[in-house]
Amino acid sequence: MSFLILIVAAYILGSIPFGLVIAKAHGKDLRTIGSGNIGATNIARALGRKWAVFCFCLDAAKGCLPTAVASHLCSSQPTTAELFAALAVAVAAVVGHIFPIYIKFKGGKGVATSFGVALGLWPWFTLCSIISLAAWLVTVSIWRYVSLASIVAALAFPVALTFGVTLIPAWSFSRLWPLFVAAVAIPVMVVIRHRENIKRLFAGTESKVFTKRS
Repeated sequence: MSFLILIVAAYILGSIPFGLVIAKAHGKDLRTIGSGNIGATNIARALGRKWAVFCFCLDAAKGCLPTAVASHLCSSQPTTAELFAALAVAVAAVVGHIFPIYIKFKGGKGVATSFGVALGLWPWFTLCSIISLAAWLVTVSIWRYVSLASIVAALAFPVALTFGVTLIPAWSFSRLWPLFVAAVAIPVMVVIRHRENIKRLFAGTESKVFTKRS
């Protein structure tokens, strides 16, 4: 029952469009600016780096909070059922961001919220998400494409989990296999949500961020 309540709460919390709220507080409608997306990338275009970081942190927090609670409810050696229940909470938060009930189910791409839920699932996804964040920072600092950085970070996630299971004796694949299912599903979802960005990257028309305007 606790997990069921958390799933509903995670979706409701995940549905909060922080990007829209921040932009509206500045007298702007984010859906009419740049890509029209409600996430941190478009906030960077509309309001600059400071507000983009703030938006990213809020979107990540709404994923991290319910997942961290779900992780806390699991036993020290969680069963397969407990892992699936915790993952269901995580998925609900991400689905809330992508299909928010408050704005007619037209939300963002779920990258920041996915990062948040990964941070909340201690210790397996937390460590992997830190590696993914490093991959994101390196990619965006070199090429200035947030979409490319998000895809690279998502792909780095299952690779990091694989290395963790290989190198850490306590991380048994037979017990943690539900996490691998999610670790593969996350990059698939991110790539699908970025399919238009991928087309623009190949066409050379994708917008960069944090660059000086002439």
